[in-house]
Amino acid sequence: MEFREVLNSGKFVVTSEIGPPKGTNLEKMCHHIDTLKDKVDAINVTDHQSSVMRFPSLGGCLYIKERGGEPILQMTCRDRNALALQADLLFAYARGISNVLCLTGDSIVVGDHKESADVFEMDSVQLLRAIRQLESGKDLGGNNLDGAVEFCAGAIVTPEAQPIEPQLIKFEKKIEAGAEFIQTQAIYDIETFRRFMEFARQFPVKVLAGIVLLVSARMAKYMTENVPGIFVPQALIDEMANAPKGGALQKGIEIAGRMIATLKKESICDGVHIMAIGKEEVVPDILAAAGI
Repeated sequence: MEFREVLNSGKFVVTSEIGPPKGTNLEKMCHHIDTLKDKVDAINVTDHQSSVMRFPSLGGCLYIKERGGEPILQMTCRDRNALALQADLLFAYARGISNVLCLTGDSIVVGDHKESADVFEMDSVQLLRAIRQLESGKDLGGNNLDGAVEFCAGAIVTPEAQPIEPQLIKFEKKIEAGAEFIQTQAIYDIETFRRFMEFARQFPVKVLAGIVLLVSARMAKYMTENVPGIFVPQALIDEMANAPKGGALQKGIEIAGRMIATLKKESICDGVHIMAIGKEEVVPDILAAAGI
């Protein structure tokens, strides 16, 4: 099924993502696509994640299509002005890519091309509105299109941000701009996420909880101390630290599976977005641990 059909089917939705390579050796990326395409409902392709130059998201999505998967095109507003963003959307649709995740994007200064210029002519809310305008048959200049587009468009939210109020405001703006699905940033505190979902259920949008695979206690502690909006409870850090030697990855798989199982069993949200960050080959193991 197309991703929009899956979202509206009532099933517990599972998406994952791949990070394209820095270069033209696509062997690993294609292996990850083949690993995931029959295990998840759709696959995101990151767009110069953390402002690090890589093979483009659009190119990765074309490979997913060619190999029989359902792609979600990630688009950041950091690198392209309104003309380039619209042109990429037209090209994507013409090649059968009909799912888009709209992102504002990280600043250039956090990446590996610090001498480059941030664009940010638009943000994620404006990009969502642009997509809906293109669907009406007109571009952002008000000019008629010779052939319109139709996208299942989504955005992100950070449910564990402190304070949470700015995120709730952004969330509502994204829904008003036309977001049909939300993939969240990493969540580790189920009770905090449950409170966010009490707010989110007021809106006609599908919410997929972000699950980032923990691979070590050090990683868990680092994210809590350095990544805004991510909080790994001490109990999970201790659980990772007490994993047997060589067993940290397996413990991370177990924790991720346990969280997914809870989210599904208690119908807390509409699905999950699994981010294995370079270890995409273990996503099937995470799903098995979750009983999916």
